[in-house]
Parts: sequence; structure tokens; C-alpha cells
Amino acid sequence: MPTIFTHAFIPIALGKTISTEKRPLRFWLAAVLCSVVADADVITFAFGIEYGDFLGHRGFFHSLCFAFILSMVMALWEFRKLKLFSKPWWKIWFFFFVVTASHGILDTFTNGGLGIALLSPFDTTRYFAPWTPVMVSPIGARSFFTPWGLAALASEFLWIWMPLIIALIITKTYRRIRKQVATK
Repeated sequence: MPTIFTHAFIPIALGKTISTEKRPLRFWLAAVLCSVVADADVITFAFGIEYGDFLGHRGFFHSLCFAFILSMVMALWEFRKLKLFSKPWWKIWFFFFVVTASHGILDTFTNGGLGIALLSPFDTTRYFAPWTPVMVSPIGARSFFTPWGLAALASEFLWIWMPLIIALIITKTYRRIRKQVATK
């Protein structure tokens, strides 16, 4: 899996790339929560649930079905002031679906583990992307400060952070140029 830092960066980069709309802090906190919550499944190890089990690490909580459910709950609960199933409501739902789903999808690009149960509960097969350039992150906070953890962060910076930063720079530059042209 990529580190929690990278998973948390995804909704911020995505949100800032696709929209110029100002959002309250609770929106960003909810988005970051959705992007990282799948890895709470490591708690299941304490209950004797094996890595490869349905509820094991990178199982159901990394699936598109879980992303659908969590984004629906988030849109219904956290953004209940929006008219249900209106265009703004669907935009919020879709954003939260994408940032939640990004967790499992991003994990498929890592080079370790048993794969991701993206289609769970309908198919519990664990998948990897055809290309796995991202070094899998160690599990546990202390592990980040080891050579493996630092190498994983460097890999994420190269393969995830840099492309997202470039996309942000291009988007902001394009918006600035478009605004200047519109004011002339």
C-alpha cells in the first residue's frame, strides 16, 4: 500500500485540480478520511482475521463496493443540507466515491501484498495493476523511519506526488491564463 500521507494527498490534489470552488474545512477532512479509512482494516489482524480473508487487509474495505457505500453515507450524512439527488449532491457523491475508490486502485500499483479485492463482495479475487511501480509501504508507524519506509516514500513521490503536483501546476497555470484572456 502507499503510505497514509499519499492516500491523504489524493483528495486534496484532486479537489484542487477539478474545482475552484471554496470548500469548508469539514469537506477536506471528510475527503481525507474517506481516502485513508480503508487501511483501518489492519485492525482486523488483532481479531485473528487473516490478511487474505474477506475482511482482511486489502479486502472488502478496499473495494469499489465499499467506496460506493461510504460515499453514499458521506453524501447523505455530512452533506444533508444539499437537496437529495440534485446535481450538486451527485457531484459531492462522485467526488467522495472517487477519493474513496482511489485507495484500492492506488494500492493495485504497489509491488507487494496479496493484491486488492476491488470487486468484493461480488468477486473476492485480489488484483494488481498490470504495472506495479510503487514500492509497497511497510505497515506500522515505526516502519516509516526505516530504509524500507524511506524508499517507499521516495517511490510514492516519484510515481504519485510528482505527477499530481505537475497536474496541479498545469491546471492553475491554465486557469490563470484563461482568466487573463477573459479580462482583456
